[in-house]
Amino acid sequence: MNYDERLQNVSVLGAAGKMGSGILLLTAVEMADLSLKPENKGKTFCLNAIDVSHEGLAGLMKYLKAQIQKMAEKKTVLLRKLYEDRSDLIENEDIINEYVFDVMNIVRPVTAIESAYDSHLVFEAIVENLDVKNKLFSQINKNNTHKPWFFTNTSSIPIHILDEGAKLDGRILGFHFYNPPAVQRLVELITTDKNSAEMVDFAKAYAKSLRKVIVPSNDKAGFIGNGHFMRDALHGISEVELLSSNMPFVEAVYMVNKVSQDFLVRPMGIFQLIDYVGVDVVKFIMQVMNPHLPDEDLHSDLLDKLLEMGVKGGQKSDGSQKDGFLKYERGKPVAIFNPDTNDYVDISSFAISCDEKLGALPQSWKPWKAVNFSRDKKEAMLETYFIELNGIDNMGAQLAKKYNKQSNKIGELLVSSNVAKTIDDVNTVMLTGFFHAYGPINNYLKS
Repeated sequence: MNYDERLQNVSVLGAAGKMGSGILLLTAVEMADLSLKPENKGKTFCLNAIDVSHEGLAGLMKYLKAQIQKMAEKKTVLLRKLYEDRSDLIENEDIINEYVFDVMNIVRPVTAIESAYDSHLVFEAIVENLDVKNKLFSQINKNNTHKPWFFTNTSSIPIHILDEGAKLDGRILGFHFYNPPAVQRLVELITTDKNSAEMVDFAKAYAKSLRKVIVPSNDKAGFIGNGHFMRDALHGISEVELLSSNMPFVEAVYMVNKVSQDFLVRPMGIFQLIDYVGVDVVKFIMQVMNPHLPDEDLHSDLLDKLLEMGVKGGQKSDGSQKDGFLKYERGKPVAIFNPDTNDYVDISSFAISCDEKLGALPQSWKPWKAVNFSRDKKEAMLETYFIELNGIDNMGAQLAKKYNKQSNKIGELLVSSNVAKTIDDVNTVMLTGFFHAYGPINNYLKS
């Protein structure tokens, strides 16, 4: 079965979720483009959007139409070539409308898992729960005579465990998109010894067609991205617990969040990142990883406490941020949760005094966005900044040096423990998947 044939009948499980919807969008466009090739004219392409929520699927179809419209407007030259045999399509508007119709016509929104019984390829982006995943994989596998391939978006569960649990005989691999899939360029590709060369080659070809950057990860719980993020988060939490012995908890969270964002030139502070992913999701990923790490304990009593108090973070259906460690207004942090009083304390009431304790940033400091998108000047800007930071001994600089050293140590651990194949792979994941301005394995503040 060639590439085009494999993509003639595809299913996406969890299609209405934030990850599933992006995977569905990318796959729908890829399938539509294939269907418009001269050699595929007359062939049927079907993409089953499977989700338990009727409401979610209705919202999905609106999302798809709007996104496909935007994508079509950006590739009118290609579309003119694809529709060059259609004399009735003259204006760009007509071609764009036809393309939107053709892509949407491929998608079948359904709630029945039985729709996947005829698919050759199944993408899975459901809840990060081993039992639920295995139940669905097993059901599809038993009723699908095509011996389908399963591409799971799991960010933490070892692939061989899913393979063994659902008895898939090597027909599953990890294809971990980053959020949001339609924008994020990174895909972690997690394979096992049981995967066929044909399956792996297809995965690489599919990612290349989507213009994704592929980083291979060995089949170890958490893989590269969460392998670094979970440990990085625990370090941030431990720093807060240390600081809290001499200052209020909310001030400690503010200071560590500021250090991990501003002093380390990252797109967001560590507690904003935890909120973005979800306090509950972070805890769950740690629970998944922990049994596979006998020499470590990936657990936080603080996360347990916050969840018991109903503080979950994550995102609303419209993409806006829910309150977690921090309270948000128009996407900006305005307060920090105090577990002792079960309420949020305005940042404005203590930010000035905390900033004074941290001390001034180096004069060469520029915010992450200005550094990360400076292209040719980025490396020089970072070198200048960190040389200056290395010569400063205020509280913020001390915390930043300690934080960066730990981040570096985590990155090296991922290589030495055979999670990542190379240092470059670790750095690429954090640069591309987490939008860091520099990789964790660096020489900026190691001393």
